[in-house]
Amino acid sequence: MPEPMPAAGSGGSPGEDVVQAAALVSGRWITDGPQSERIGPYSRRVVSRAPAAGPDEIAAARAHARDSAGAVAALAPAVRAEILERASAAAAERREDLARLLALELGKPVRDGRGEIDRVADTFAICAAEARRIGGETLPVAGWDRGIGDTAFTYRAPAGVALAITPFNAPANLLAHKLGASFAAGNTTIVKAPPQAPAVSTAVVSLLADAGMPLEAVQLLHGDGGVGAALCAAGEVAVISFTGSAATGAAVARAAGAKRLVLELGGNAATIVCDDADIAAAARVCARTGYTNSGQSCISVQRVYVHRSKYEEFLGLFTGEVAALKVGDPLDPVTDVGSMVDEEAAERVVRWSAEAAAAGARVVLGGERDGATAAPTIVAGPPDDAAVVAEEVFGALVAVLPFDDLGEAIARCNAGRYGLQAGLFTRDMERIVTAWRDLRVGGLVVNGSSNHRLDHVPFGGVKDSGFGRESPACMIDDYTVVKTLILRGVSLWGGRG
Repeated sequence: MPEPMPAAGSGGSPGEDVVQAAALVSGRWITDGPQSERIGPYSRRVVSRAPAAGPDEIAAARAHARDSAGAVAALAPAVRAEILERASAAAAERREDLARLLALELGKPVRDGRGEIDRVADTFAICAAEARRIGGETLPVAGWDRGIGDTAFTYRAPAGVALAITPFNAPANLLAHKLGASFAAGNTTIVKAPPQAPAVSTAVVSLLADAGMPLEAVQLLHGDGGVGAALCAAGEVAVISFTGSAATGAAVARAAGAKRLVLELGGNAATIVCDDADIAAAARVCARTGYTNSGQSCISVQRVYVHRSKYEEFLGLFTGEVAALKVGDPLDPVTDVGSMVDEEAAERVVRWSAEAAAAGARVVLGGERDGATAAPTIVAGPPDDAAVVAEEVFGALVAVLPFDDLGEAIARCNAGRYGLQAGLFTRDMERIVTAWRDLRVGGLVVNGSSNHRLDHVPFGGVKDSGFGRESPACMIDDYTVVKTLILRGVSLWGGRG
C-alpha cells in the first residue's frame, strides 16, 4: 500500500506556519526535490513550499496514469460514490483548517474560505450522487426498417485519463469539481495545481485519498505553465478540463490538439438594474458580490448598468454599502475584503481606474492599494471603451453605468468578447424572458447579481468565455464516452410478423 500523505509541517508560532505541500506521482507522496515557494499576498512572507515537477515527474505521472486507468475504471460506481461521500464529510470536518490555508496562500478572507470549503463538501456529495446515476439506455432501433429484429444499447464508459488544470481563485472547489467528477466517471486524473495554491490543492486531493480513493486514480503535480503545456500535449490524456484566462485557454487548445476540452475561461460580468427593481436590495447584493474574493472571480460583478432614473439613487446606496466593507487581515473572521493574488494584480485595479478617470469617469471610492490589497474601487460613468468596461478586471473594482432602455443595456453587455454570466434585477417577466433570450451569456441570474452559482447546475459561457459546462452531471458527460452494443437478430419487440 502507498504511504499516506505526510502531515503539513510548520514551525514557530501559528502566525509563522510554512506548509509543505506534496506532489503525488506513481502512487507515492513526494515532498523532496527542488522547491517552489509561495509568498502570501497579505503576510508578504513564505507560507508554503511545493516540489516542482520536472521532466521525470511528468513522464512518470503520464505513464502511471495510463497504466492505472483500467484499475480505476473497474471500480463499481457505488464504490466511487461511497469514497466521494466520505470525502464530503471530511471536507466539512476540516473546514477551518482548509479555510485558513486559503487565507494564507491567497489572501482570501477566512469567512469566504469557509464558504468555499462548504461548497467542496457539497460538490463531492453531488459527484457521489451522479456516480450512482451513471448507466446507459436501450435504443428504439426497431422503430426503423433497418433495425427490425435487432436490439441496441449504450452505456457510458470512462474516457481513461483526464487532465485537470485548476485556477488560483477558487482552487479548492474547482478542483473538487474536476477531480470529483472525473473519479465519479471512473477515470484516473492528472491534476496540475496552480502555483499560488499548492498546499490547498494538496489538502483537497488528500481528502479523497484519506477517504479511500486509490492513489492510482490521481497524480498531483506542481509547477509553472510549462508543466501544464507538456501535460496538454500528452498522448495518454483523453480529456482536459481547464479553468483560467482566455489567452491560456487558447494555448491549452493549441497544445491539446484533437482532445476533448472543457474550457471555462474569462468573464466581464454585467448586472442590469431596471427601474422597477428594489434598488436598495440591488445595491446591497452588488456590493457584497462585487468584492468577494477581491473581485477575483470570472462571474464577479464588474459592470452594473442602472436605469438612468435610478442611477444616482443606486450609486449612493451602493457606495455606502461598499464603504462599509471591512478590508484587512484575511485571517480575521470579520474581514470582508482581503488581498488579491499578488501586487501586480492589485496594481491593475489602480492603473485601470486611473485610466478611466482620465477618460472622464469618476472614481467614487478606492483607486489605491497597499501591497497586494486593493481598496474596493467604484468607477462611475466610464466610457464603454475603457478597460474597466471592455476588459476583464478580475479585481476589486466595479463600474456603474447608466442606461435608458433594456435593449440598449443588453447591446452594451453583448459588445464585449466575453459571455459567461449576467445578473438582472426586475419584477417584469417580459424583461426577464427578453434578457434570457438576447443576452449572449451562458447563464442569467434574476434578482441576484452575476456572481451566483449553484454547483449542481450547468455553468459555462460563450464567446471568449469558453465552451462546455461545469457541473458534476455535465462534466461526467465530458469525462465519459458512449459505447454502443448492437445485437443482430435479437429483438425485444419482435419482427415483421
